[in-house]
Order: sequence, then structure tokens, then C-alpha cells
Amino acid sequence: MCIELSLAVRMLCTNMTYLLRVSGLTSFIFFVAIMAGCGQGDRFSAGSYDVERPLIEPDRTVSKPKIIAFGDSLTAGFGLSENESYPYLLQERLKADGYDFEVINAGVSGDTSLGGLERADWVLDQDAAKVLILALGANDLLRGMPVDRMKKNLAEIISKAKKRDMKVLLCGMLAPPTMGNAYQRDYNNAFADLADEFGTAFLPFMLEGVAMEKELNQADGIHPNAEGTRQMVENIYKELKPILESR
Repeated sequence: MCIELSLAVRMLCTNMTYLLRVSGLTSFIFFVAIMAGCGQGDRFSAGSYDVERPLIEPDRTVSKPKIIAFGDSLTAGFGLSENESYPYLLQERLKADGYDFEVINAGVSGDTSLGGLERADWVLDQDAAKVLILALGANDLLRGMPVDRMKKNLAEIISKAKKRDMKVLLCGMLAPPTMGNAYQRDYNNAFADLADEFGTAFLPFMLEGVAMEKELNQADGIHPNAEGTRQMVENIYKELKPILESR
């Protein structure tokens, strides 16, 4: 009985000693952490941090000026690979001639003048957008949309570009006689009228030398093939170059 009591007392004393040591060690670590934090606070409040460390400057790289190719499937490159589309080929032509512009392909297959107007703000709001190549209206023609409505939509897009101080190249299309004499006349004149009204550069027919040429078009007879697209780029570049030289 006495032996068991003695062992119990000895174990109790050992456990108490261990707890005191652990408690003391924990208190010491906590004390050191507090003092270290206070020390850091004193250093910053006293202004003694490392002022010789260089500041990290934000990236101030200026974006390249952009040419926005805004249109429908003729711009998007329907049936072609990306590097056969007119915006890509135009980019390569500009590089070859020493022009440091980025060409943005903002073409959407099937788009009409109304669809273009609905997305115009976010397309034109791109950083460093300087030139707009506007090539919409072909799908309005295919759908027989009223010419005055198409003209109004295109006028609003041009106005938005002008308000952003962008130069505009307006690309026209031609209606076939099958649309009727009045429609053909009004449609063909609409693009020239807009170019005169807003003082924009003007390409009367972007498919000049391509339309109705079987070897330059895809099987549908509407969309240019790779060779036809290269000719279309030449048509566009001929009217675009004076704009770039005047900047």
C-alpha cells in the first residue's frame, strides 16, 4: 500500500514538472512572437524599412495601333483557314510594307448591318483602335432588307467610329438586277452616299475582279477561295494605304 502510494506521488510530480516545462516553453515562444511583431511594427512606424529596394513599375507597354476589320463572312473567312482570311493576309501585307498595325478580325458569318450595330460599341472600344474597315450589307442584300434601314444602321456605326476619332474605310457591295431596278439603284447608291456624307474612304465593290469568277470562288459561288481572298485584300489595301500614309 505504501509502495503504491509512493509510486503515485512520484508519477504526479513527474507529470507536473513536464507540464510546467511545456507551459514555460509555450509562453516563451508566444512572448518571442509578440516581441518580433512589435519590433516589425516599430521599424515600419519609424520608417526604417528598406527604402533602397527598387520599386516594381507597372507595365506601360503601349498597344500597337489597331485596324478593325468589321464585317460578315467575307471578313471572317468563311470556308478558309485562319491564315487565308483577309484580315490575316492584310496583316502580312502591312508588315511587308513596314506598317506597324495589328489587324483585328471582327467578322461574324451571317451578320447584317443591324447585327453589326448591336455589337459595334464593344468592338470599337478596343484599346488603340485607329482604323475601321466597315464591310457590312451583303447579308442585308441577300435577305432583301429595306435599303433605308441598312443605310441607317451603317450610318450609326460610322458615327460611333468617328466619335472615337477613328478613320473609316467603307466597303460597298453591288446588287444584281434580279433584285429589281429600284432596289438595285438604291442599294448601290447607299454606300457612296454614306461615304460622301461622312467623308470616309470608299471602296465601291470589295469583290471587284472576284465576283462571278469561278476559279476565284468556293463551290457556293459567293465566298472567295484563298486566291480570290488575296485579290480582295489587294482591293482593300489600295484604298487603305492612303489612310495610313495620312496619319
